[in-house]
Amino acid sequence: MSEWFARASRGFRRRRMERFVAEFGIGSATRVLDIGGTAFNWSLVEVRPRLTLLNMPRASEAAESGVDWVAADGCALPFGDGSFDVVFSNSTIEHVGDGERQRLFAEEVRRVGKSYCVQTPNRWFPVETHLLTPLVHYLPKAWQGPIVRRWTVWEMATGTRGERRDFYIEHYLRDIRLLDAGAMRGLFPGARLVRERFLGMTKSLIAIHRI
Repeated sequence: MSEWFARASRGFRRRRMERFVAEFGIGSATRVLDIGGTAFNWSLVEVRPRLTLLNMPRASEAAESGVDWVAADGCALPFGDGSFDVVFSNSTIEHVGDGERQRLFAEEVRRVGKSYCVQTPNRWFPVETHLLTPLVHYLPKAWQGPIVRRWTVWEMATGTRGERRDFYIEHYLRDIRLLDAGAMRGLFPGARLVRERFLGMTKSLIAIHRI
């Protein structure tokens, strides 16, 4: 099942990256900051912009020549105002912590990017997209813990075990705060909100602002 999941995930990510590149007309001279991203996502498209990847130190990975990699907090970006043509962030804002941290993240995106594209899973999609477990995210956190520490669809689909599994489960319980359309509009006023659908339901929300 893990091989099937990896292929499906790769295909979905490729389509999302291709839509982003087309939407913003990304070219070799475009200055792009990818907050929370990895080199893998950019291997799925042919274009090679002037790319900076920003992530936490534990997420570092080899990047090809010409790609800058910065270890920093997405809520306190080490860049000047308007430093990038486009800020891109895929499934990151829900990981940064509470509502105040999410507000700081959104402000930093708007500060350093002339344009931006921020995607996050929709809270009201019935499958929790990090653990792939239906309906569990609708329960109080105190109820979620005993369930997800015992079993999730995610670990069955990916084959993740041991310390890596335990770390991710605890991160989900401690830090992940899912957003809905109203919350995204509040965080990114003036942005166009795109609904990414699966089986007719809104799976993800994307805040898009273009100059």
